[in-house]
Amino acid sequence: MTEENTAVENQSTENSATANSIDLPAFFGVKAGMTRIFDENGNHVPVTVVKLIPNIVTQVKTVETDGYEAYQVGYGEKREKLVKKPTKGHLKKANVSANLTKFAEIKNETVSTDDLGKELSVANFTPETYVDVTGVTKGKGFQGVMKRYNFAGGPASHGSHFHRTNGSIGNRATPGRVFKLKKMPGHMGSVKQTVQNVKVVEVNTEKGYMLIKGSLPGSKNGFVKIAKALKK
Repeated sequence: MTEENTAVENQSTENSATANSIDLPAFFGVKAGMTRIFDENGNHVPVTVVKLIPNIVTQVKTVETDGYEAYQVGYGEKREKLVKKPTKGHLKKANVSANLTKFAEIKNETVSTDDLGKELSVANFTPETYVDVTGVTKGKGFQGVMKRYNFAGGPASHGSHFHRTNGSIGNRATPGRVFKLKKMPGHMGSVKQTVQNVKVVEVNTEKGYMLIKGSLPGSKNGFVKIAKALKK
């Protein structure tokens, strides 16, 4: 086989892959952990590794049927026995063979029903671009005020009965109540959080990973949403 034939075949493969994919301003990945790399000047750069997973359009929302325009994207593939029957029917209607379990909507300027079943592309998320990353933070359980709000605490010496508690929370007869939003012990973490304007360092579609500078919200193996930065 000549080099020209090989180039033609590679070009046709790329064109077919492009025809079966769609570019949207966001996609979903899996946080694989953190590591570090060294740039061309030898500087140490901490990065978060995001695993690229299939994102498939499972429904097209239109003004005629839903009152607004958006793409419903499915991700998070599992074994077939772990997928509920209504979800299987929804995927079958979209002609999607993958066993996806999580769904989210991504708004776009224009939508087309021809994009149903197409896979999202990461061609827009090139190195040196800035993105906003959304994830669910690590759950810390029920915590006190020192861990939750960085209170200083009381004396640590012997005889003191005020070490790690929050102290008095009451008022006088007026107003005779505790104000709302008072910082007190309670559930910590496990909330949706967005980190804005973080830089994409590397994108490797062959090995299926993306490197983003700095830390991202969420625990290891948690899902994160990567979208184009709103504030550039």
